[in-house]
Amino acid sequence: MDDDECGCGMHHGEHESRCGCGMHGHEHGYRRRFLTKAEKSEKLKKYAEDLKKELKAVEEKIKELQT
Repeated sequence: MDDDECGCGMHHGEHESRCGCGMHGHEHGYRRRFLTKAEKSEKLKKYAEDLKKELKAVEEKIKELQT
């Protein structure tokens, strides 16, 4: 099963390190499958921040292309 087929509903570039679904291979053995509400909240906050940075970069690129 690849990253886009795990069924967790999170599909983005750094999926494995953020999704927490536990369906991805882990070289060092055990990997947690379930996160606390606080952990989920932190991961979502980080994801939202990454999206804001991505949007800023896209807007900068558009501006660059228009000049």
